[in-house]
Amino acid sequence: MQARERLIVALDVPTAASALALADRLGGHVGLFKVGSQLFTAAGPELVRALAEHDERVFLDLKFHDIPNTVAGAVEGACRLGVQLLTVHATGGAAMMQAAARARGNARTRLLAITVLTSHDEGALAAIGLAGPVPDAVRRLALLAQASGLDGVVCSPEEARLVREACGQGFLIVTPGIRPAGVASGDQARAATPLAALAAGADHIVVGRPIVAAPDPVAAAEAIVQELQLYQ
Repeated sequence: MQARERLIVALDVPTAASALALADRLGGHVGLFKVGSQLFTAAGPELVRALAEHDERVFLDLKFHDIPNTVAGAVEGACRLGVQLLTVHATGGAAMMQAAARARGNARTRLLAITVLTSHDEGALAAIGLAGPVPDAVRRLALLAQASGLDGVVCSPEEARLVREACGQGFLIVTPGIRPAGVASGDQARAATPLAALAAGADHIVVGRPIVAAPDPVAAAEAIVQELQLYQ
């Protein structure tokens, strides 16, 4: 995989117009664009279709978490949009993830399970009743996702290595919480540099504010791609 293909840019902007303008600037410089709940709520499926019409690859990160039948219907709809990556929450359980995998059918969309959000630490997990070390929870959820027929997981760079060891090669690992050297971690409790994430076993990295909020987003993206090339 080329370094550029590994970079996913999070379009964490409020409107379709700003998202499309950013995608137009960054097209050809990055691998995929992530559309999350903020942008999807504002712009809806038409934004995803518009990106596809510009031949951009889309990571639809809506983190579905509901009863199996409802998630299955949502997955079917997302696959019809032609997205490359789609997320569900691993904490939805095996039956929900299995329903998602069946609903995907013959679509080329790859399904990823969210393990533990990068904003969470052990204290946050304990507060919602998930006691124990974060790595143990991530490993357990990754194995459950793999057994349920999903293609990979989203986890922090800190857990990428243990997921790779537990689930083997070919299991897709996408890591958010990426901050180039010298950039503040913000609300990410478990962050890492782009190169450290790949060295730990990640296939793709997700970068938002360090590119989207940069004075020159193209230059910021290219700097990260150059760093990723050191791993090739």
